Amino acid sequence: MGIRVDHLVKNFGATRVVNDVSFEVRPGELVALLGPSGGGKSTVLRMIAGLETADSGEVWLDGERVDHLHARERQVGFVFQHYALFRHMTVGENIAFGLSVRGVAASEQQARVTELLEVMGLRGLGDRMPSQLSGGQRQRVALARALAPRPRLLLLDEPFGAVDAKVREELRRWLRKLHDEVHTTSIFVTHDQDEAFAIADRVLIISQGRLEQSGSPVEILDQPATEFVARFVGDVNVLTGVVRDGRAWVGGVGAEVQGLAEGATVNVVVRAYDLKFWRDDEGPATVRRVMTIGDRVRVEAWLDRAAAPIFAQFPRRSSLLHGVEAGCRIAVEITQARAWPTPGAAE
Repeated sequence: MGIRVDHLVKNFGATRVVNDVSFEVRPGELVALLGPSGGGKSTVLRMIAGLETADSGEVWLDGERVDHLHARERQVGFVFQHYALFRHMTVGENIAFGLSVRGVAASEQQARVTELLEVMGLRGLGDRMPSQLSGGQRQRVALARALAPRPRLLLLDEPFGAVDAKVREELRRWLRKLHDEVHTTSIFVTHDQDEAFAIADRVLIISQGRLEQSGSPVEILDQPATEFVARFVGDVNVLTGVVRDGRAWVGGVGAEVQGLAEGATVNVVVRAYDLKFWRDDEGPATVRRVMTIGDRVRVEAWLDRAAAPIFAQFPRRSSLLHGVEAGCRIAVEITQARAWPTPGAAE
């Protein structure tokens, strides 16, 4: 099922929380709405579901305009962050709830519940109460309940926000696997970049009610459309530089940039993995701190002439780390950067 959202606008009082948002989702696609908290992501999702009414704009599902339809008529499954399971019902009764409301025969309800318990890895748990389940199991029950009526579209609002980090990682893998098996067109809201990039076919970056960029995870990382996207996505350095001969110079270190005027003062955004450090007693920076984080090493340094902190990440066994320690001098190379004119600066 395809989705089209055209020029959605939503105000809460004097505050515009969704500002002229348009995008499309292809049938069978899994799309993430990613952005900072309070940026309007959940409101967009709720307007697609029919749980909020847009002040203007249109929602189309499979070529049919639906923004005038009640949520029940849109055939959309919705999964909330905090499960929203009925505590007085068993797991099986929770999953069957939507079917029961629709008057589906009891035998058909039971068959569908059995099928979903198997798909969700919950076999044998149908008679348990939600209080007897782990957080990860409860979230899978919530997903099963949303899928039971065979919705045309599955919407998930911060679906893993209520579980701990390890369970969240397991649920991410599980959701991607489930999507590859059932192919239900799905949109999920998250502010977790790792989650969006690990699961989604395509990522939509939303901030302050506006759609900043839409693209694959690789496109978002390597070709940020705006300075906000470049700053928001990934682990980045933001440095002030000046453009000379097609390069943005930060202290004595230059990075190739395009489309910027000679002499322009710019914000240079460099991802942690697009910096190379190596020990050099004549280098332009001094190492402040070296930290081992799992299989990576983070090196924090001070770039002398720019009077600015910088950091880079390396695999633990990188040859570039040989001799790099707190207090030593290092050479610095920027392998890739993006730059935008500093607000208010003359080009």
